[in-house]
This record gives sequence, C-alpha cells and structure tokens, in this order.
Amino acid sequence: MSDTPPSAGYEAAATGHQETVAEFEDTRKGLIGKLQHMLHINPALVPLIVLVTSIVVFGLLIGGRFFSPFAMTLILQQVQIVGIVAAAQSLVILTAGIDLSVGAIMVLSSVVMGQFTFRYGLPVEVSIACGLTVGALCGAINGWLIAYMKLPPFIVTLGMWQIVLASNFLYSANQTIRSQDIEAQAPLLQIFGTKFQVGGATLTVGVIFLLILVFVLAYALKQTAWGRHVYAVGDDPEAAELSGVNVKGTLVSVYVLSGIICAFAGWAMVGRIGSISPTSGQLANIESITAVVIGGISLFGGRGSILGSLFGALIVGVFTLGLRLLGADAQWTFLLIGLLIIAAVAVDQWIRKVAA
Repeated sequence: MSDTPPSAGYEAAATGHQETVAEFEDTRKGLIGKLQHMLHINPALVPLIVLVTSIVVFGLLIGGRFFSPFAMTLILQQVQIVGIVAAAQSLVILTAGIDLSVGAIMVLSSVVMGQFTFRYGLPVEVSIACGLTVGALCGAINGWLIAYMKLPPFIVTLGMWQIVLASNFLYSANQTIRSQDIEAQAPLLQIFGTKFQVGGATLTVGVIFLLILVFVLAYALKQTAWGRHVYAVGDDPEAAELSGVNVKGTLVSVYVLSGIICAFAGWAMVGRIGSISPTSGQLANIESITAVVIGGISLFGGRGSILGSLFGALIVGVFTLGLRLLGADAQWTFLLIGLLIIAAVAVDQWIRKVAA
C-alpha cells in the first residue's frame, strides 16, 4: 500500500505543481469524439469542407471552366456585398444577438451618401463620411437599447429595420440616382466597383475590401482583449461581468461597429450596381444570417469564426453559379441552401452537446 495519502495530488496542485493538473486523462474516446472536439475548437472547418466539396462536385459536373480564375473570382464579386454584411452580422451573433436591420442600414447609408452629394452639393468625401456616421448612429441606437434598456435584440432590430426602411423611402422620395450621373460627378462613390486583373482573375476593390475586413476582424476577435470580451459576452454575460468585462460597453461597441460595416457595404453596393436606389439590398439581412449560420457561427453566441461567415457566403455563391451553369431552376438553389441551413444548425447543436 502506498504511503502517499489520496489528497497529496491536490496539495501538490495547490502548492504550484501544475504538472499534476495537466496529467488528467482525456475522456474523449473514439474517432467520433475526436471529430467533435476538433470541430468545436475549429468552427470554420465544417463550412470550409462544404465549400471545397461543392467546388469539386460542381467542377466535375460542369467541367474545367468552373475551376477557371474567371469563375472563381466571379463568385467573389457576386458575394462581396453579402460577405461584408455577414461580417457585421457575425459580430452581433457572436454576442448571442441578431441584427435584422443590417440591410436597411446599408441602403440608408448609401442613400445618404448620394443625396448629400447630389441634393445638397456637398463634397463627395464629406457625403461618404456622413453616410458612415449614419450607419454608426443606427448601430449605436440598437446597442444602447439592447445593452442599457435590456430589450431583446430581435425586437429592437426588427423595429429599427422598419424605422430605417421607412426613413429611407421618405428621405429619398423613392428616387434612384443614375449610374451615369454618379460616374460623371462623383466617381468616388463607385470606387468599390473598380476592376483590375491579377493573372487570369478579375478582382474588384470591393472584393479586396471584403478579404481585408474579414482578416482584420478575425485577428481582432482572436488576438485582442476586445475580441475575447465579445466571445465572453456571447457565451455567458453574467459570468463575463463577474470577471470584470464591461458587458454593456462591449455590446454597444459591437452594434456600432456593425453599423459602420453596413455603411461600408452600402458604399460597396454603389460600386457593384452603379446606381443608388432605395429599393436595393432588401434581402441583405436574410442573406447575411444565412451566410453566418452556414458558416458555423452559433446562434447561441460565444462560438464561431468570422472566416466561417466568409466561407458561408462563398458556399451560397458556389451553389448559385454552379446551378445556373447547369441550367437548373433557380428554386433548386433555395432548396439546397435551406437544407444547408438546417444541417448547419444541427451540427452546431451536436458539437455544443458534446462540448458541454
């Protein structure tokens, strides 16, 4: 019989011998358990696998032209607006919230940029700054109502969506600013649509902005105290507050940043479609949530990767272009995307149950 009492291990740990704590046996058994753990710590892995698989499948069905640089960059061009808005939506959903007003904020910001330039004759740089400010202000109102008034994010952003949408039509008088006028008098508004060649690929400034935005946000979420606070608030706000996290300030900052990103999306949308219309981008809120959910970010908050939302947007783009090239009915795209959404939520639940 050993002379060492059972409590010796605990005493060693209490006196600073950390190796005792580090030697606990891993209880995850078998291939399934290891897979679940890997997906838990790498939430962007599932959408990445789906993206690569879908590219390969459509490439085999369509032929080599689907793998061409032109086709791949065309997908990026088509999803750039949704990708930018999805980045904003991702920040909100990571805090266990949701923002139904992202599309309306995007459109209103673009309308403000156009109206301030053409109705009031302000320099285009000032008009753009005003549009970005409007986006930040809408986000700040959302954040204040949610953080300080304790109102549910769904209700607040649903109301903001209606208010901003109505304001958008009333302010613009439902008038569209034509592409020719913008190109002649304020080409800076269309800068995100500027195209350039890289080898055989055609890229736009909007695509480059999307990629930079995603990688900057990914770095901020993983490597900064603010990013860790965002995850902590989404995982358990009460525990985060007890740990010294400024929960209210973090929530407000997330919604303000989301509003600014949506305003940039509005600016990018002008470059994408050429004109400024109060009726454009009406489905951006649903499309952004779709990209985020397919991208593996948990609707319960506190888990996911901003890269996943980019992969989610690209998956939608691949399915849309692939089915179009195959000559399939557009409804098949909605059917498959709907199945992917349900599957993504089911996988998230599966991973969360194991992680718990």
